[in-house]
Amino acid sequence: MKLSTGHISFRTFFLWGLLGFVIAATIFSFLYTEIISPAKSSLPRTGIVPEITLTERSGRKLPLSDLKGKVWIADFIFTNCGGSCPIMTSTMASFQEQIKNVNNIVLVSFTVDPERDSPQALSEYAELYKASPSRWLFLTGEKKKLNYLTRDCFHLAVAADSGSTVEPIVHSTLFVLVDKQGVIRGYYDSTDENALEKIVADARGLASEKN
Repeated sequence: MKLSTGHISFRTFFLWGLLGFVIAATIFSFLYTEIISPAKSSLPRTGIVPEITLTERSGRKLPLSDLKGKVWIADFIFTNCGGSCPIMTSTMASFQEQIKNVNNIVLVSFTVDPERDSPQALSEYAELYKASPSRWLFLTGEKKKLNYLTRDCFHLAVAADSGSTVEPIVHSTLFVLVDKQGVIRGYYDSTDENALEKIVADARGLASEKN
């Protein structure tokens, strides 16, 4: 009888020890995921960039799917704009400087005036702002395709017949953040200094995440 009691006591001790190990492992896993390892971004997911091929300022064809694996900051401008576009492009130039040491972040400027913004026009415009060919892309293409991308995919306004002399095409002045999977993660007011600081911080955060 004593042997039986001792056997049961040892078995109980073993089971309690095993339970303690499982609990400790669970706690460690939680702490590692939530505290030790980088947390996944809580930024919203508001859409997916479509499989569209456009033309880069260099003249090469660029499927947007080629940008997967990189975080990108996008804006929508046109080279004959005398209002908001020069300001936005100057801001993009400052982004270029701020992210120069982060290899997997790129800048993407889409034209909203593809009929006039040829690759050559975009190239000349890009040179004015010292845009790095490897870091900062300028994209043009068919007007129908770009309007679809702007309005239906990014959900941004663009209208060619309701502007002013200075800015003949009304368009959004928001910057857009896209993650490595081509998912739209946020919109940022180009006139708000806090928003401009946040988009760079958010881009860095997404860039640091593991796929």
